[in-house]
Order: sequence, then structure tokens, then C-alpha cells
Amino acid sequence: MAPVSIQTTYKLNSGYEIPVVGFGVYQTPTDVAEKVTLKAFEVGYRHVDCAKVYDNETECGEAIRKSGLDRSQIFYTTKVPRQSQGYETAKAAIEQSIAAANVGYIDLILIHAPHGGKEARLGTWRALVEAQKAGKVRSIGVSNYGIQHLEELEEYIKSGGGGEISVGQYEIHPWCAREDIAEWLKQRNVVVEAYSPLVQAERMKEPVLQTLAQRYKKTPAQILIRWSLQKGYVPLPKSVTESRIVENSQVFDFEISEEDMASLNTGVYAPVCWDPVREVKI
Repeated sequence: MAPVSIQTTYKLNSGYEIPVVGFGVYQTPTDVAEKVTLKAFEVGYRHVDCAKVYDNETECGEAIRKSGLDRSQIFYTTKVPRQSQGYETAKAAIEQSIAAANVGYIDLILIHAPHGGKEARLGTWRALVEAQKAGKVRSIGVSNYGIQHLEELEEYIKSGGGGEISVGQYEIHPWCAREDIAEWLKQRNVVVEAYSPLVQAERMKEPVLQTLAQRYKKTPAQILIRWSLQKGYVPLPKSVTESRIVENSQVFDFEISEEDMASLNTGVYAPVCWDPVREVKI
């Protein structure tokens, strides 16, 4: 793997750049969201992954404004919630997210999940394409889409629906690898983002992780983030603990060998979050 740093970027299908690691704010309370996001900027993060349903868009936006960094240096993501699927409701949700963050444009908006049926999904995408054309959002994509939903969207785009899928975001880690979806996305140059890359700390005592942590003199969390990076994904580690925010950024001074990467092919499918990928059939 070529040398990378916390501010290395990948080129998106939209033409914009996305940093290779992001700071997640899922379930980060509003009273600490601004503080911990500022800490993330301090240690080098330039990418914040938010969502309307996290209820902390305003605080993340405030951190961006107070960071002292130029707006162009920060990549900010939010998401249209499943409750807002459909053209008109998605348009309203997008405007609400733009107003809440108050940072001018939004770098990336994702459809949070494939709920609501085909008409609602495609209507939501149409609202995103319009927001992108208007310069309100730079890149658009999806989260938690199964291959059937991805193919539905791809067909819509090819038939004149417009836009391009720049990012696909999923729960991905060694116990929920989603290799089939990742391969589908990579074949189309879609950047794969991995949320809950630390498995919400539920697997830290796994023998394979403990062994690798000792071998590389790193923490289990650092091994998991590095695994994600070496798979070519954009991991989105989340923490409200300052020492761990720093620790999670210190993953660019080592490389896991091919053999040790293979040892993390668990063959286990055990998501720790919701699983719309499999739950939403149509």
C-alpha cells in the first residue's frame, strides 16, 4: 500500500476529493459534539461524517466555523433520513440540513437507507441531483443499499435520471465484510466508506485482534482502522474520548502484512448496527 496520511484523499466520481479517514459523530451528544469535532480537527482530521438523524449537524457546523481552517480544507457529510424518502420530503430535509450546518455548501449527502420503496428512493435521488446542480452539495451517494437497490439506481441514472454515485457507506469490519457490495462499488470507482469500523468495541478481545495488536504494538482499534484503510475503504471511527480520538488517527506508521490481513477474513456475518442492506428487500 502506498504511503498515506490522515489528509490523503481519494478522487470521487464527482471530481472532488475525499480524505481517506473520517471522524464519525453517530450518537455523539449535542453538548459535546462541537468540542470533540474541534479536537478531531486539532489532531488532523479534515473529514466529518454527520447525519440529520444524529441531531448534531448544528454543532458540527459550529466546529467547522470555529476550527480556524478554510472551509475548502474540510469535507462535511450528512444524510437524508429514511423518514424523509421521496422527492418533496427529501428536498425539505436537504434544505434543513444545509441550514442546520450553516457552512455554505455540503461536500457529500447520502441517502441514509433504502427504505420507502422504489418511487421514494428514486425521488430522493432526484432531489439530491437537483441540489448538486444548484451547487448546494458537491457529491452524492447512498448508504446501506443492497445490490438490488444499487442496480435500480444505476439503471435510473443511465436512463436519464442524472447524477453519479460517488460514495457507498456501510457497516464494514472483519465480522461484516460485505465483500460483494464493496466489489460492485469498486468496479464503478465508487468510494466505499466503513462506518462502525471499530465494531462498537464489541470485538476488542477477539484472539486474532489481540495477537495482531501485540505483534504490531498497536491497539485493537488501530488494527481495525488500518485493516479498513488497506482494504481501500474510508473508515469513519467515532469517539468522544480525546485520547482515543488521537489514538484513532495514529494508524499511518505501520502496515499489516498480507498474511495478517488474511487472518482477519473471519467469514462471520454479524452486524452490530441496523442492517437495511438485508432487511429492505424491495
